[in-house]
Amino acid sequence: MREAIPRALDGERLDRVIALLTGLPRSRVAELVAAGDVRVGGTASGTRSRRVAEGEVVEVDLPPDVLEAPRPAPDPGVAFDVVDADEHLIVIDKPAGLVVHPGAGNVEGTLVNGVLARFPDVAGVGDPGRPGVVHRLDRGTSGLLVVARTPAAHASLVAQLRARTVERAYVALAWGSFEAPAGLIDAPVGRADVDRTRMAVSARGREARTRYRVRRSFTHPTELALVDCRLETGRTHQIRVHLAAIGHPVVGDARYRGARPSVPLGRPFLHAYRLAFDHPATGARVEHEVALPPDLADVLAQLS
Repeated sequence: MREAIPRALDGERLDRVIALLTGLPRSRVAELVAAGDVRVGGTASGTRSRRVAEGEVVEVDLPPDVLEAPRPAPDPGVAFDVVDADEHLIVIDKPAGLVVHPGAGNVEGTLVNGVLARFPDVAGVGDPGRPGVVHRLDRGTSGLLVVARTPAAHASLVAQLRARTVERAYVALAWGSFEAPAGLIDAPVGRADVDRTRMAVSARGREARTRYRVRRSFTHPTELALVDCRLETGRTHQIRVHLAAIGHPVVGDARYRGARPSVPLGRPFLHAYRLAFDHPATGARVEHEVALPPDLADVLAQLS
């Protein structure tokens, strides 16, 4: 791997930069630095705490096991809509039911496999097991996400997420009537004690904050609310867990007590409708919004 340091990583430690560019854990990066496999400006760097400067060229000799990557999906491929694309990134409108990257039980047929078939240059960007992936959406959640096409774009976007300058807005249909028209749910989220595949509000969890605003309220067929949710952090299942924790689980969310017969829906009513970030190359603000998919729009049309 050979990449110039982007502006977003100017002044950062070398090991953190390499971890962001490659997706490797810092412990593995430390081994590469110690072995002389990391060079800055053509010279091996034996100090992982060295600060890098914008424009410096970093080279990393990655071992074969790190270079393994998911395979492109065969024809007819994986269906997804491209909202915007250039040589640095791809903005995608992910359909519900599509897993973002390969994992246990989902080796093929993921969004990453589909992206590799249409954009082969994504291979090797970031974590080899999920190339190009900057952030994720749950399988049952539809909407916008961004995929990086270069290591520099990946590093910039990850840095923006950590700095919380990426705007991610969702619309959810939740059970019940909210007492307040807007609010902040500030509650740590971690793995549930009994079922480790579920998340829960937990004192041992990581900080998590979700801002919400009620767009519309309904009384038929029961009390429901269409809610705008904005992530200040990005924990697994965060919106679903937070809304359930305040007594308003997401309609259709069987995992968090949101699946009920009065409004039948085969997946959570949760859609990532807005995404905004600074373009990694130009610095210009990029903003995209997408409408509700047909299955959610149909549910909404039946409410009054």
